[in-house]
Amino acid sequence: MHDDLLARARAWLAEDPDPETRAELAGLIDAGDVTELAERFGGTLQFGTAGLRGELGAGPMRMNRSVVIRAAAGLAAHLRKQGHARQDGGSGLVVIGYDARFKSEEFARDTAAVMTGAGLRAAVLPRPLPTPVLAFAIRHLGAVAGVEVTASHNPPRDNGYKVYLGDGSQIVPPADAEIAAEIDAVRSLDDVPRPADGWQTLDDGVLDAYLARTDAVLAPGSPRTARTVYTAMHGVGRDVLLAAFARAGFPAPALVAEQADPDPRFPTVAFPNPEEPGAMDLAFAKARETNPDLVIANDPDADRCAVAVPVGDDWRMLRGDEVGALLAAHLVDRGARGTFAESIVSSSLLGRIAGKAGLPYEETLTGFKWIARVDGLRYGYEEALGYCVDPDGVRDKDGITAALLVTELASRLKEEGRTLLDLLDDLAVEHGLHATDQLSVRVEDLSVIADAMRRLRERPPARLAGLPVTGADDLTEGSDRLPPTDGLRYTLDGARVVVRPSGTEPKLKCYLEVVIPVASHADLPAAHARASTLLTSLKSDLSAAAGI
Repeated sequence: MHDDLLARARAWLAEDPDPETRAELAGLIDAGDVTELAERFGGTLQFGTAGLRGELGAGPMRMNRSVVIRAAAGLAAHLRKQGHARQDGGSGLVVIGYDARFKSEEFARDTAAVMTGAGLRAAVLPRPLPTPVLAFAIRHLGAVAGVEVTASHNPPRDNGYKVYLGDGSQIVPPADAEIAAEIDAVRSLDDVPRPADGWQTLDDGVLDAYLARTDAVLAPGSPRTARTVYTAMHGVGRDVLLAAFARAGFPAPALVAEQADPDPRFPTVAFPNPEEPGAMDLAFAKARETNPDLVIANDPDADRCAVAVPVGDDWRMLRGDEVGALLAAHLVDRGARGTFAESIVSSSLLGRIAGKAGLPYEETLTGFKWIARVDGLRYGYEEALGYCVDPDGVRDKDGITAALLVTELASRLKEEGRTLLDLLDDLAVEHGLHATDQLSVRVEDLSVIADAMRRLRERPPARLAGLPVTGADDLTEGSDRLPPTDGLRYTLDGARVVVRPSGTEPKLKCYLEVVIPVASHADLPAAHARASTLLTSLKSDLSAAAGI
C-alpha cells in the first residue's frame, strides 16, 4: 500500500505543470509523509453540479493546475460530443472568467489552452471580474459554454471551477455526470493538447454591455436618492458596482477602504461571507461614521448581495429571505409579470406575495442552477443572499443588479418617509410574519453529517418546538416537481424545517421557518417575540434529534 501510494504520487509529480505544487509534492515524497499523501491521493475531487471546489495544493484531492486541466479536458470532450468543435471554423465558443483568488488566472489560462487544443474557440475575460459578468457574457456572446474560476465566499485556501452551458445557466444532471465521466477518461496530461496561444482575451466591450444591460433593472424616472456604504469583502465587485451606481445616478457609495481592494488572503475576515459573524463589522463602523440609508456588501465574486439597515443607533443585517421578499414586493409594485421562483429552503412568503399578485410561482431544489431554469422566470432568489432580478440578462444570481434594485426600493421608500423595515412590517400584516433562521454546523469530519442525516431518517422527530410534525418528506425519493436530492423536509403546524448537507462547504444546514398570523401593526411585537421563541426551540430540538 505504501509503495503504491508513493508510485501514484511520483506519477502525478512527473506530469504536474506547476512549479509550486511540484515542489510541494516533492517535499512530501522526500519526507515520506504517508499520512498527508494518503489524504491527497485517497481519491479525486468530485465534479458535480457545483463543478469543482476545494483546498489549493498538490494531488488529485486538491485544486491545482493538473486537476483543472483534466476538468477542462473533460468539458471539452463533452462539448465535442455535442458537435461544438468543427473543422469548418464554426467551432463553438467557450468564455472563461475568473476572480482574484490564488491561482484563478492560471486556471483560466489553462482552461483556454485546453479548449483551443480541443478545436473549440476560447475567450477569456480581460481581468478578474464578478461571476455575473461571466454569466452575462455567455448569452451576450452566444457561447456554447462558460467557466468561472471562483470559490465564491469560501476560505482563502480554497478555489473552484464553475461550469455553465450555452443558456447561461449552471450545469445540472445529466450534464454533470457526463462531464465527470469524460474527466475520468483522461489518462495523462500528456494526452491533452495545450497550445501556448490561439485564444482571445476580451476587451471591456463585454463589461460595457453588462453595465448597459443594468439599465433594464431600474424603473425609468425612479428615485435614486438612497445613500449607501459598500464593501467588496476583498473581492472583485467594487469597480463594477461603482460603475453601475454611477450609471444609474445613485449617490456614490462610501467604501469600506480596508476591504475595497481584491486580496486573496481576505485579511480582515475569518470567512469572506457577509453572513459570517464579524464579516460586516468594518462596514457597520463605516456606517456609524457616515449615516447612510443602507449598507450593501457583495461576497468576493459579487454574485451575492447582503443588505443592512439602521435600527436606532446600530445596524442590522437583513436575512436573505427578508431581502428576497422586499425585492419581490418591489417588482410586483412595478407591475412585473412572469414566474417568481425560489429554492425549497427559502421562505414561503414569496409564494404568498406571488399568489396575491396573481403571478405563477415555483419551488426548486437549492441552487441557481435550478432556479434559473424555471419556465418564464421573472424573479428568483434563495435565502443565501442570492437574487436573480434580470433573468433575460443574467440567468444566475447577481449581486450587482440586486444591489441596484434594493437601492432603488430604499430610495422610493425614503421619498415616502419610510424604510425597508416599514415595508417588511406591511408584508407581515398582509401575509403573516414569516420568520426564518438557520442552524448551520461546520464539521472537520464529513461522517458527522452522514450520521446526522441517518439518525433523522431512522428516528424522525414527532414534535419540534412543541409543534406536531404533520408531514415528513425524504427528498432523496424525488417527486413529480423536484428531482431527488439528499435532504429532509418536515412540515409542522405553522412551521417548516429543511435539513440538507451543503453542496459547497463541509456543513450541515437546517433551514427553519415559522409563520405567525398578524392582525394589525400593533400585534407585530408579540408576533416577533413568539417567532423568536419558536425558532430557538426548533434549533434546540432539531439539534438534539440530529445529534449535532
